[in-house]
Amino acid sequence: MQVNIHTDTLNESGFVEHTIAAFKGRTIHTYHSEGAGGGHAPDIIKVCGVKNVIPSSTNPTRPFTLNTVDEHLDMLMVCHHLCKNSREDVAFAESRIRAETIAAEDILHDMGAISIISSDSQAMGRIGEVICRTWQTAHKMKLFRGPLDIDGSDNDNFRIKRYIAKYTINPAIANGISQFVGSVEVGKLADLVVWKPSFFGAKPEMVIKGGVIAWSNMGDPNASIPTPEPVTMRPMFGAFSKAASSNSIAFVSKAALDAGIKDSYRLNKRVEAVTNVRNISKLDMKLNDALPDIKVDPETYTVTADGTALTCPPATTVPLSRNYFLF
Repeated sequence: MQVNIHTDTLNESGFVEHTIAAFKGRTIHTYHSEGAGGGHAPDIIKVCGVKNVIPSSTNPTRPFTLNTVDEHLDMLMVCHHLCKNSREDVAFAESRIRAETIAAEDILHDMGAISIISSDSQAMGRIGEVICRTWQTAHKMKLFRGPLDIDGSDNDNFRIKRYIAKYTINPAIANGISQFVGSVEVGKLADLVVWKPSFFGAKPEMVIKGGVIAWSNMGDPNASIPTPEPVTMRPMFGAFSKAASSNSIAFVSKAALDAGIKDSYRLNKRVEAVTNVRNISKLDMKLNDALPDIKVDPETYTVTADGTALTCPPATTVPLSRNYFLF
């Protein structure tokens, strides 16, 4: 199974250099690698330049906006039971929520140095916003950095592929399930999301699991046609009864599969073993395999990659936001 790590924010047991040394070149996945969700302060982001580390972002810091720092300080105070009247608590929170490293995270994504965007859970988890926040980051970087050199000035095809890989094929590779899901290929599970172009990245039109419609936009169930308002996502035939289990896969370790977990747990789902999670590296991440030399100034929190400072202003507005969710 893939090994994930959440490192020591307070550096009580060691610093980021000690943690990297402890990996001993072994494959490991670091989620919220920027550190707002926790991890060696202020420089856990250095792991994004280490070959055996597969880095990812959790989506609350995607992208860096005017509200990001204030939102995260409030989140941290609540979920760690901190007191705004305590100087020590405020100092801890401010050492972990850093505008400088969050801004650098934007650029590292656009460089392909952070390979995955995910949701995490609870305070740092926005499970319903992975896709929209990914494209908000891409949009901000297009405006700030312009076209990528590989794309030229007439399209964004490579940037689009780079960002879509962050929440599809790369998480599948990292977790050893890319032989079944993660891309549209012959032999893989037909696990698809269908969008109307006008709502791409915000509201899907249909979700297909194993080739069967599982969820879809549908109007008032009392109507005789599918279009009367309110149109909302509703479960379809593929989400009910035996269709749900027959079009799903439970991923387990090979040891569990060999031990007969399907029968002992009386699972109706298809059960498959994860594979090849210990012999991969950052270089296996599709279109997101950059390995810059990352440094963080301990006083100013300024992040550099290969000697170049990574900084960008907070976004004042993002697409795929309130206008798409008025109804």
